[in-house]
Amino acid sequence: MRVSVLTMALTVALAVALPSQCSAAGWGAFMPSIATRLTGLWETGELELLGRYCTYSVKPTFQQWQLYFIGSMWCPGWTPIRGVAETRSRSGVVGKMTQDFVRKALRADLLSKEEAETWLSH
Repeated sequence: MRVSVLTMALTVALAVALPSQCSAAGWGAFMPSIATRLTGLWETGELELLGRYCTYSVKPTFQQWQLYFIGSMWCPGWTPIRGVAETRSRSGVVGKMTQDFVRKALRADLLSKEEAETWLSH
């Protein structure tokens, strides 16, 4: 990640986390909170898709001074297909990348239309 992006992320986190007045002693109390907020922007996890375990990762990015989230999902041992998505919503990126994965798996005839509908209708 570029230094400018990290600098901006830290500045935004400080502005949000710190009150308008803060003393030198107060910095120590806020540092764990800032670190938690920043590291919470990245996520890696697993989800089950039609009886198969898939892995996903989410990371933040800045575009034109706005925070976006990029998500990627893959199912090792099943297919090399990768579902990807980019949204402004931290909670919505997992759903969007899952839908992208399902669409690609459907086109590759790995899923039936009925199986895909369950995931695409949400």
